[in-house]
Amino acid sequence: MEKCRVNSFSLHFLFGKNFERATRIVDQRGVKRISGEPSGRCIFQVVGESRRKEDYFCFPEHYCACYSFFYDTVNRGEQLCCKHQLAARLASVLGTCVDVAVSDEELALLLVKL
Repeated sequence: MEKCRVNSFSLHFLFGKNFERATRIVDQRGVKRISGEPSGRCIFQVVGESRRKEDYFCFPEHYCACYSFFYDTVNRGEQLCCKHQLAARLASVLGTCVDVAVSDEELALLLVKL
């Protein structure tokens, strides 16, 4: 139990307000992993927390389509990643993603829209 507190504290220290927000998204099962078949390539679709409940496509390690990623992470360098990227990473590790299988062609069409 003590180890979990230390890890949670460390994650909160590293990711700040985004850690708490990301855990809320994960708790609400707001992360979809969309996998193309047969390739196995995937992208994550993460629900936003705004009143509009927009979905954002992201690659957890590299990119998110949300405003915060470009403003806080890329432009200002104030955050390591946005809450959607962090939620996708957490859900993937915890096994709580909603898995959706699509054809590789359908996945390609989703990626073209980014």
